[in-house]
Amino acid sequence: MGQHSLSELWATMPPFAKIIWLALTIMSVWSLSIAIGKWWTMRRAQAETRKFAPEFAQFLEEDNLSEAINLADSYKRSYVARVLGGALQEVKPLIMDGSVTVSDINSAERAIEREMIMMVTELKRGLSLLATVGSTAPFVGLLGTTMGVVNAFGAMASSASAGLGTISAGISEALIATAFGLVVAIPAVWLYNFFQTKVDNLNAEMTYVSKELIDYLIRGVSGEFGRSRFTREFNTSVPGNHPISQ
Repeated sequence: MGQHSLSELWATMPPFAKIIWLALTIMSVWSLSIAIGKWWTMRRAQAETRKFAPEFAQFLEEDNLSEAINLADSYKRSYVARVLGGALQEVKPLIMDGSVTVSDINSAERAIEREMIMMVTELKRGLSLLATVGSTAPFVGLLGTTMGVVNAFGAMASSASAGLGTISAGISEALIATAFGLVVAIPAVWLYNFFQTKVDNLNAEMTYVSKELIDYLIRGVSGEFGRSRFTREFNTSVPGNHPISQ
């Protein structure tokens, strides 16, 4: 291998080996493109949430639901904004005329749950491909190696002059396919675990702030709007004193 360039190696490969290398290259490029796109989307969503949270909490403290809803609508990339804005849309007419009941709050809670299901589904889109690449790329590379070894032994059997050096060169080139498969699989597995953790954290964040909003609405039924602790808790921390959107 050390005496041959990649172009020379490609030129001497049998057609099946070239198909294996092309498949691994496509899998690598596809998984990396999905990972980059998802990272960029999550990064922008979290940046918007950090801007949205204090303003939204301030409007709730002031019982200014119209501005709170308008603010949530203006942050289209923030998953938290989309969840909370959808819930307030459900109960805004009832709150404005003072007729909120427990059943209305239950309806808002179900609206939050529906929106969260859609958000989590959107967040997980593409992760199955990363998992598939991470689990199958080593086997694709191993297939290329196996066929390369078979071809090397076949060449030795068909040529009486073929010695150990010839078969060793063929096997060493075949083993590159396994190495390539591992190079493709390892980043895919790491990225899958990374994004799965990010999705779990965002899901916990959306659950926490939505529960705080429901508590706020429940207190509002008793005429306690404007007295909630929503501002401090939504803007600064989640259970365990971890900052939101970090």
